[in-house]
Amino acid sequence: MLSQRELNRALLSRQLLLERTSLPLPRAVERMGGIQTQYAPSAYVGLWSRLEGFEREALTRALERRSLIQATLMRNTIHIVSPRDYWPLVLAIRRGRIEWSRRIQKTEARELDRAAERLREFLADGPRRQSEIVAALGTDVWRPGIAIWVDLVRVPPSGTWERRRADLFGLAEQWVGPPPPELSEDHALEHLVRRYLGAFGPATASDVADWAGLKVGAIVPTLARLKLRRFRDEKGRELVDLPRAPLPHPDTPASIRFLPTWDATLLVHGRGTGILPEEYRPRIFHVRTPHSFSTFLVDGAVAGSWRYEEGRVRLDPFKRLPRTTRAELEEEGERLAAFHA
Repeated sequence: MLSQRELNRALLSRQLLLERTSLPLPRAVERMGGIQTQYAPSAYVGLWSRLEGFEREALTRALERRSLIQATLMRNTIHIVSPRDYWPLVLAIRRGRIEWSRRIQKTEARELDRAAERLREFLADGPRRQSEIVAALGTDVWRPGIAIWVDLVRVPPSGTWERRRADLFGLAEQWVGPPPPELSEDHALEHLVRRYLGAFGPATASDVADWAGLKVGAIVPTLARLKLRRFRDEKGRELVDLPRAPLPHPDTPASIRFLPTWDATLLVHGRGTGILPEEYRPRIFHVRTPHSFSTFLVDGAVAGSWRYEEGRVRLDPFKRLPRTTRAELEEEGERLAAFHA
């Protein structure tokens, strides 16, 4: 059995939140299982909290040089991933995304196929702005969910700290390169499961499916094929994990950390780790803030929210904090304010 405290430390370790690392950017993003980036600065703040000496320009350069890719992926949300992860993740979730589109959007498949073909032809000569696409093809083509039928990437400088609106799109086959011909759906699903467990494990089958935006039945056969470690949590649920994946001692110290909005550690799939105490969940996620608030961690758990305004990081603790903890938060907040400036 693994206690919640052990799961908490495992998540912090795998998410590079126990201590900052000097990993290259693509490798760090792979370790994190990608970065959710509906709000472009979130990726920058998330990496600042995890990487030693991280500077904003490094992520923008990586996107420009295509050593990192930004696209709509898991749960039909925007993520930054490495080129090595892009096509396996796309293929692993493609069937589930198409089923979701047909069920929720209720659009004829032939109609979407025609729209997708017109969009591919329009983008064949290179990336185009959303306004250009709409002007040329209309909203019959540029419609919600079209990225499920056409593999698109968000091309810099859009979707970066400097230009936060993501409105420049290109074909993934051109920007990333074509998918490897030997990559099957089964291999892609195995890659997705390994990537998830390496970033967020140990976890239940439902956790993996929730993160990927798939039904749990799509994940179970893959879990059965892989050689995995198996545990139980405090509620008796089965957890699976990669062999030799880190499981730090539950008393491992956890430093002060600042998290951005959309940070994947706070989402429902990570609920069992206790990183977001259930008493605080309604304060972080509700109908008016589906993106969450920016939060800070004390001893590996959310203890309050923060915001950057007027050149300062302002703290909103959810409970009274020891004076030494408050001082550490303010010191780290000053460094974060300098990163924003």
